Amino acid sequence: MRLTITPVPPFDFDLSATIFSDGDKQICKYENGRYWRVVRAHNKLMLVTLSSLGTVINPVLSVELESDEEISNEDKKTAEEIVCSLFNLTFDLTAFYDGVKDDKIMSMLTQKLRGLKSGATPTVFEALIDSIIEQQISLKVAQSIERNVIKTFGDTLEMDGTVYYAFPTPQKLALATVEQLRNCGLSSRKAEYIHDVSKSTVAGKLDLEHFKTYEDSEEIIKELCKVRGIGVWTAELTMLRGMNKLDAIPADDLGLRRHISHYYCNDRKISGDEARRIAEKWGKWKGLAGFYLIIARRVGVKI
Repeated sequence: MRLTITPVPPFDFDLSATIFSDGDKQICKYENGRYWRVVRAHNKLMLVTLSSLGTVINPVLSVELESDEEISNEDKKTAEEIVCSLFNLTFDLTAFYDGVKDDKIMSMLTQKLRGLKSGATPTVFEALIDSIIEQQISLKVAQSIERNVIKTFGDTLEMDGTVYYAFPTPQKLALATVEQLRNCGLSSRKAEYIHDVSKSTVAGKLDLEHFKTYEDSEEIIKELCKVRGIGVWTAELTMLRGMNKLDAIPADDLGLRRHISHYYCNDRKISGDEARRIAEKWGKWKGLAGFYLIIARRVGVKI
């Protein structure tokens, strides 16, 4: 099944998807102008493949849906909603560009990266689990562990001879033992945190999706930090990745601090507090501005 989506312009699909270039072909990947991953709609797995048919100013996305089950119109509608969330397609970037225009450096970056949108994971649960895994370890190591978790506990979909993996459901991770989680490369503590979060989600004690309705980001952080294993950094990263809360910025992240320092402090080592002070000039767009810095470094933007 195919459909087309018209994102709110400007939107540069290739630039926005480039962060997935290092992804696993069986999980989530961007390559040769195509992005694909498995999504879940009404307990049905579908392989979603995106490609661009338009331009930055007149963007159009081609979406191909494949499944080993019949795809209903309701499934199609849900898949379209997920795709829009994956790349924040309904968001108008002009508000962000206008909000940071007085910051010379960020204004220059937005001109060079025009159409770049940050998206979100299909569920807040996925963003939270990934954020827990990434606590206090290198991104490369974390990504390896994330792949292990997905390929150990995720449901599979086979299409044209290739097996694809969906992110594990809370139910699957709740049924796993701490030892099984540790075998994926997790520390004992992180395995316990993930197990506890999964059980609380299944039991209905933790409603992560409900946080999307909160307007006050500080309230979300306060509530998430009540959960064992979640601190401010993890909460901020989860908000940014899983809820499209673009005012959240994990300023204590070493990688992000390096990116901020590269463009604002001549690569001098800076503290989380200093990074937050710099980020204040971006107002409610702190998280999106941070994403622009990450991608700017990734694609080698010079100012």
